[in-house]
Amino acid sequence: MKKLMFLLSAVFVFTACSEDDHSENDNQPRDTAEVVGKRGCATDEVFKAQLAADPTLAARIQQIEEHASKFDLSNARLVNGQIVIPVVVNVLYRTTAENISDAQIQSQIDVLNKDFNAQNTDFASVPSVFSGVKANVGIRFELDQVRRKYVNRTSWGTNNLMKGSTGLTALTPTTKMNLWVCTIGNGILGYAQFPGGASSTDGVVVDSKYLGTTGTATYPFNLGRTATHEVGHWLNLRHIWGDATCGTDLVADTPTHNTANYGVPTYPHYSTCTGTPIEMTMNYMDYSDDRGLYMFTNGQKSRMLSLFSSGGARYSFAQ
Repeated sequence: MKKLMFLLSAVFVFTACSEDDHSENDNQPRDTAEVVGKRGCATDEVFKAQLAADPTLAARIQQIEEHASKFDLSNARLVNGQIVIPVVVNVLYRTTAENISDAQIQSQIDVLNKDFNAQNTDFASVPSVFSGVKANVGIRFELDQVRRKYVNRTSWGTNNLMKGSTGLTALTPTTKMNLWVCTIGNGILGYAQFPGGASSTDGVVVDSKYLGTTGTATYPFNLGRTATHEVGHWLNLRHIWGDATCGTDLVADTPTHNTANYGVPTYPHYSTCTGTPIEMTMNYMDYSDDRGLYMFTNGQKSRMLSLFSSGGARYSFAQ
């Protein structure tokens, strides 16, 4: 079992990424037909860049971590039994394919509601070894509105340019979750901002080729789990391997992973970390293909719901 402690030393030092850097070439044209075979999420890279740029962010993150570690799930107070999050979808498009349909957007909202409420049909596939920790998070999402904007840009990168005046600025980010849909490029399916960051950039970004279950949704990322993964980050979940070899995701009931898993690993997949636990490759915060992801844990649930309690970073959503 892992201690719920925040290792700030791991994120105080930011060094530029080499081939995985998604900022230097944001203005370079890229092939908008790019299709990737492995899940790529830039949340950790964006987080490290924000830490380097904002000397006050680390302290806010530490407060959020302390609040999460003290939160008692049994005392959670939800509005009408659950948290309801309005979602503003910001579609930025250059091509007809990028201007995804309302039906594709709604299919993603439907997936989020199933995944965060244990109503996904594959929830029944959770192995018995994890049955005692699998969770119904109890968060619902409602489509608030869809905003669309034509922009003559082939890709956006991960510098939050889609959230500025060139794209669409965040709408009421303290009470609505903003979801930007656009072509990101560089093999990135999506990224999110952890709680504690600036309101102007708060939200989730998902590439239009990997949103929802219809339209442009592209196999093996055509079941809407990219958004589930990124919303998990927006709700303060880390990658299950802690973005380090045998690292910590700050959750006590998830096994220690060597690193990210890809494809759909054959169960049981054992870690070589201390204790050689069976890895939870089906957890939404791993990198498995969409069809291989289908569960959150109670520890992750507690971490997410702590945000909506008094003093929590997303308490304004619970009012």
